[in-house]
Amino acid sequence: MTNQKGKPKFLLIPLTLCSLLGLSLICGVSFAQTGNIPEGFRPIFNGKNLRGWHISRTTHQGTTPDISVEEGVLTLKQHPYGQGGVLLTDKLYKNFELYVEVKVDSFCNGGIFLRSTESGQAYQVELAEPGGTGNLLGERLPISQSAEATDIEKVWKPNDWNAFRIRMVGDIPHLTLWVNGEKMWEVTQPVNDFTAGATAGMIGLQVHWSATYSAAAEAFDMSGSWRPGAAHRFRHIAIKEIK
Repeated sequence: MTNQKGKPKFLLIPLTLCSLLGLSLICGVSFAQTGNIPEGFRPIFNGKNLRGWHISRTTHQGTTPDISVEEGVLTLKQHPYGQGGVLLTDKLYKNFELYVEVKVDSFCNGGIFLRSTESGQAYQVELAEPGGTGNLLGERLPISQSAEATDIEKVWKPNDWNAFRIRMVGDIPHLTLWVNGEKMWEVTQPVNDFTAGATAGMIGLQVHWSATYSAAAEAFDMSGSWRPGAAHRFRHIAIKEIK
């Protein structure tokens, strides 16, 4: 299209159309990465690479996990077998709500770390099937008040994507967990359990180290093991910081 003087006339697209149409080429954000994220949350995983994240080189879980990103999904596996690791955000967070969708293979153990240190000391929401998925534990941190997701079986979708929403606020941590929109627990710690009373830390995704796995032992408690080739997968990771 040209104007009367023969010069090109450019079509201007209002900025508001980016949000209305989800045009990734214009807005620079894939609609697939924002479609499930609740209003008011900001993505902290871009669905393409690990920008904004790093692998801990000091955690006792291991330092060389197999981490890949494909079609908007962040996949974590052991590598070499038996060795895990922790993937951490570069940024520290204090008061926040975290939203993440997870798909957990059976017979592998990991977790979502909250206010984590570089070495992986953190409050943790467990990811283990079978095991204690949704339970509140401490990683290298004896916490004062744990919690169990006793009703998770009512909403859990095996071998499928499940939405976690975790709220953590206060210098004395107050934590709440929802799974697939249903509240699992809400607990206030009697004290701040962190060394030196730290009130901010990183978001972490853990691949647990394990001893040798045996398929014959699946009938027993293998929640602390990791089946060869198994993975934890994450997508639509977003956060809302709370003042």
